[in-house]
Amino acid sequence: MGVRRVVVTGYGAVSPLGRGVKAMMEGLFARKSGVRLVPALAGVKGLRTQVAALVQGVDPQEIPRKYRRAMSSHSVFAALAAQEALESAGVSREIRTGGRLGVCIGTTVSSPIATEECYRLYLKELGVEDIKGTLFFQIMNHSCASNLVQCLGITGRVLSPSAACSTGNQAIGYGYEQIAFGKQDLMLCGGSEEFHPLTAATFDILGAASVHFNDRPAQTPRPFDRDRDGMVCAEGCGLLLLESLESAQKREAPILAEIIGYATNADPLNLADPHEDSIEACMRLVLKEAGISEKEVDYINAHATGTLQGDTAEARAIAKVFGDAVPVSSLKGHLGHTLAASGALEAIATIEMLRRGKVIPTLNLEHVDPSCAGIKVPTAPEERLLTVALKNNFALGGVNSCTLFRRFVHDR
Repeated sequence: MGVRRVVVTGYGAVSPLGRGVKAMMEGLFARKSGVRLVPALAGVKGLRTQVAALVQGVDPQEIPRKYRRAMSSHSVFAALAAQEALESAGVSREIRTGGRLGVCIGTTVSSPIATEECYRLYLKELGVEDIKGTLFFQIMNHSCASNLVQCLGITGRVLSPSAACSTGNQAIGYGYEQIAFGKQDLMLCGGSEEFHPLTAATFDILGAASVHFNDRPAQTPRPFDRDRDGMVCAEGCGLLLLESLESAQKREAPILAEIIGYATNADPLNLADPHEDSIEACMRLVLKEAGISEKEVDYINAHATGTLQGDTAEARAIAKVFGDAVPVSSLKGHLGHTLAASGALEAIATIEMLRRGKVIPTLNLEHVDPSCAGIKVPTAPEERLLTVALKNNFALGGVNSCTLFRRFVHDR
């Protein structure tokens, strides 16, 4: 069997801008920010950052109790996003249970909320009498993937990557490879994340969190901006349904985009600080995988989280490969950094930009930092013909990932 073409036939989202892809895209195009002051963070001793981008308006009661009991927030987000993705793609129960649909979804550290509860109960009496068995199913690293399988009746392959900020992008890439090489016909792929004060504290301790805009939360993060001071933690879930072109055409499914390349590599130089050479190498790898030149890329959706080192490294790497001809933007100013979910949520938005021929500019970018000046970063919406888009994600620990999407043309 040759390498099969892989397309996107559906997607679902739960984001700080609202539930559903429509709500997210309306917020993005309206230049809205999901970042808010979180009063609960004020009670955490030593925590300087007081802002986050949280999901609102989600009711876990929509999920039957027999499934909900084993779900933490990130699994609830995933179940709702999966429902939207499968319904939009017209996937029947027969397909879900037929063994040719798999799942690839991950989180950063599973459920910090459930983990805290488990340790709280244990440390209270140094015993386990009050710990419920369902708490373990919320904590286990593959909780999100396993819960999706249970509530959707999926019998295909189950993969659960965990690579921090690269998780969602890697999940899409792994799903793409499963289909391209004939192991599955459909893959439900992405990432999910739930917020906890310790998540924000981690980046605060590392000096990577935004701490100077607590009184102006909508003005941070500020990717590529000279006044940026760090990232803003967020939560949510993005899921894409990938499918072989043959299967999609046979089902007469809506085809939203085609994946034409995926690459991932490692940066062994520093656990915390990204290096432009490895980012450059990853982007060149995905171009080679797709068999296209850098001149064929029409838009780049950057990882750019608003950190000093990260934005500079990515901008310099992009400049080396693409120069300043391709528009580049980051969605972190709108959504915050949804960590494991970021690659998938931003991939959905990237595909929507391809389909609509509209580039969403970077929110809060007012004065481009000189260290990021070698790339084209629009500060206003742009309408243009978009055919190919690159989605970047780069994680702590040196995990890089890049995916290329192409606007689908039926007669190609």
